[in-house]
Amino acid sequence: MQEEGSEVRVEKRPVTLVRASFDDCPEIYELQIKSFQELLEKYQDYDFSPGAEKFERTIQRFREPITQFWLIALGERHIGAIRICDFGELCKIKQIFILPQYQGNGFAQEAIRLVETLYPDAVRWELDTILQEEKLCYLYEKMGYVRTGKTRMIKEGMDIVFYEKLK
Repeated sequence: MQEEGSEVRVEKRPVTLVRASFDDCPEIYELQIKSFQELLEKYQDYDFSPGAEKFERTIQRFREPITQFWLIALGERHIGAIRICDFGELCKIKQIFILPQYQGNGFAQEAIRLVETLYPDAVRWELDTILQEEKLCYLYEKMGYVRTGKTRMIKEGMDIVFYEKLK
């Protein structure tokens, strides 16, 4: 049996996206807290980190008319989620998270590819991430996102960098 928190290497199986319903909010919240725990501990950013948010914030986001949550599934197991804000020709990836034991298997890349196909009217995609997290920056750049030149300092040693991708 796999120990909780241990790394899981799996054969390359395709992930799927499942449109989340309001009833999925507790699971999305749990996935988010677990997925962002390491970054929360590293940066101690209790003001902005999704790992420090309250459950009510997930509910609030779910109720936003422009927001859709998608569960990232590997077979029958939900291993993460992605939140999209849909403005028609502009879509923003506001959060994407994969449980730590499933990271490093290409699942985030596949989820991004899939979600981009679900919004055919989008000609521009945007997202942001922590500048100091090289593997996250590498992931988005590998997916065709380019830095806009805009950054925002959150605290000493932690900056947010902004990306865009044009279709």
